[in-house]
Amino acid sequence: MSLRALDPVAAPVAPTVAPPGPVLFGRYAYGPNRLGYCGPDEPRALLEFAAAGADHRGLRELARGFEGAYPYLELIAAANGIGDPLDRSVVEAYWLGNRLTDAVRTNAMHRSVEDRFRDRLAPPSWRWLEAAVGVGARPVHAFHVLDVLPRVGLLRGGPVDDVLRAIDSCRIRWGQVEAVVGDSLVVSAVPLELRDGRLRLAEPRVENVSRWLDGTGFVDGVEPGDMIAMHWNWACDRLSPRRLRQLVAWTRLALRVANRAV
Repeated sequence: MSLRALDPVAAPVAPTVAPPGPVLFGRYAYGPNRLGYCGPDEPRALLEFAAAGADHRGLRELARGFEGAYPYLELIAAANGIGDPLDRSVVEAYWLGNRLTDAVRTNAMHRSVEDRFRDRLAPPSWRWLEAAVGVGARPVHAFHVLDVLPRVGLLRGGPVDDVLRAIDSCRIRWGQVEAVVGDSLVVSAVPLELRDGRLRLAEPRVENVSRWLDGTGFVDGVEPGDMIAMHWNWACDRLSPRRLRQLVAWTRLALRVANRAV
């Protein structure tokens, strides 16, 4: 499949119904949670709450246990005068990127990153991370994956050996469904590559992605041609053209920041 087929303007996408913020959070958070990398040790509960689609108190409690993601939600919400860190627009800003992150001032971003990560890093690693904040990092998941994860590691799993593989698995990726095969999807997805010391988006490749566990998942009714978001080899969500454009644009911004800080 050509890159044109994954163009965020041209790709066909089925219409979606926007879920409540806590549900959207759970759908994107479940992928790493099921592998034990972050969040409370209750992946089955997270799966069932997020699949049910309701703004449930139990889902909100689980979301607050994500020590990597939740402080970013609080930062975005506070900067925009939004009282609920799990407001849908805030959750979307963190996972996919949107203009709410523009309200987060550089000094607030710096304080948040310093408070959370400086004591966990050697001085050279902290200076690198500080530089990323200084050249325009925004509080989106792509920043955490590209700039924090390589130095801090997976929050519960610790350091990782294959950093590029971990980054590519942990970032929110987009892909076009080619086939539905049982509990899996065959997807043409855009991976990362490291070339000449810089991270960049590579040519699409075909891969299998999980969509169901015991008949439960988040992308029921998906068909070939649909665009989906993926996190740690799990299909999180269908992507409308607008949300796909957001994800592509903010991923590219995060890549520019990470490469400028090298």
